[in-house]
Amino acid sequence: MIRRLQAIAALGLLAGPLVFAQAPRGAETFDAAWTIIRDTHFDKSFNGLDWNAVRAELAPRAAAAQTPGELRAVIRGMLERLGQSHFALVPATADSPAAAATEKDGRVGFDVRLAGRDLLVTHVAAGSTAEKAGVHAGWHLVEIDGASVAAVLKALSDGANDRLRNVEAWRLAETRLRGPAGSTAKLSFEDGRGRTVKLEVERRHETGEPVKVGSLPTMYVRVGSERRRTPAGATVGVIGFNVWMTAVDLPFQKAVDEFRNADGVVLDLRGNPGGLAVMVMGISGHFVAERKALGVMKTRDNELRFVANPRLVNPAGERVSVYGGPVAILVDSMTGSASECFAGGMQSLGRARVFGQTSMGQALPALFDRLPNGDVLIHAYGDFVTADGTRLEGRGVVPDEIVPLGREALLAGKDPTLDAALAWIDSARRPAVRNLPPEWDLRELLLRFAGPSGKLARPTPTASFQPHHGQSGEF
Repeated sequence: MIRRLQAIAALGLLAGPLVFAQAPRGAETFDAAWTIIRDTHFDKSFNGLDWNAVRAELAPRAAAAQTPGELRAVIRGMLERLGQSHFALVPATADSPAAAATEKDGRVGFDVRLAGRDLLVTHVAAGSTAEKAGVHAGWHLVEIDGASVAAVLKALSDGANDRLRNVEAWRLAETRLRGPAGSTAKLSFEDGRGRTVKLEVERRHETGEPVKVGSLPTMYVRVGSERRRTPAGATVGVIGFNVWMTAVDLPFQKAVDEFRNADGVVLDLRGNPGGLAVMVMGISGHFVAERKALGVMKTRDNELRFVANPRLVNPAGERVSVYGGPVAILVDSMTGSASECFAGGMQSLGRARVFGQTSMGQALPALFDRLPNGDVLIHAYGDFVTADGTRLEGRGVVPDEIVPLGREALLAGKDPTLDAALAWIDSARRPAVRNLPPEWDLRELLLRFAGPSGKLARPTPTASFQPHHGQSGEF
């Protein structure tokens, strides 16, 4: 077995170059996968599944597998029966020679989400080939390399809830949008006026700092930040990153330090599928002044508390206080795993207010084990519950303020989720004040609180400050 890594993996979102192999080692590989799950699954009832019966049924099929693809189909079928996230197989080889010849290492530079029955372009990366080709947020994606998107979406699971359909739709589209770097994607869109727009977009290598974790394909870390203004003119720092890896930490620290005196901070986790779980304790420590539990990871026999670790030194080695202003977190249907643990944990502490759409609901911590045929088994070994007892698996993080995807707003170049967060920061900065009778003038107020002598009197308890929901009450 390979060295195990504690992580919350971005399942189904990773791809990498493969080679083709003929020998599946079916019986040995299947038995190893089945045994690992038997010994490590956090739920001894296996989510109500008769695990021994599963082995009796599927082991003969695995032994009879003639190709890597046939064996993987059997093992994946076993994993799907658990009905839980973070059980997956990462191939070490391609299923066939044809698949091995095609490396899908190129990206088109825009992102999509399911909106009703359509795939909506929600973001076009600045400087990308998609932007240069003229792709716009708010357009509907209609066709990918000759394949009808409507036909592709027919493969969505019948009866699946909206949360699962959103994830499946993204994966189906992304599989077809990706391709060899340098290749061209022939795409058809419907613009805001109902017209068909046909464009050719070159696929480019993914940008960012390359990071390798165990046997997983290379991931590319990107951290961005910008300064924005609220409707009332307050200064807000917006920080976003695409995956939870250690390479995020230093640029994130620098961004927080840059915005330490800002009126508010927005953390954009939309599209962030997860990564290394332990990082949530350090990142949250930039905003939580005391050691407080974000949640608990429950394994079969133990519990591990995820505790915010206050960050009191900046990248220059100077002592600082944690950021104490309002914090907003943006999530959407592709926010998963470690991102959910962070957002849900901060929400449960009342330290942040969450905006957007309900997240994936795939929040189980996972381990990676090498199987005899070289494939890597990703398997959940724990369950995560936030500080207020909320279980995120199968539920997701439900935003405090739900902001639906709006096509008209996207076509107009707006970001409704970010706009809602900026407006909230304006209200969060103002302490609650009781409405005073109109006949109370300034002189009467001074007399009531300072008295005739001019000395300040202690306010009555009825005038005490009540912190706005979503704040810690420290500012």
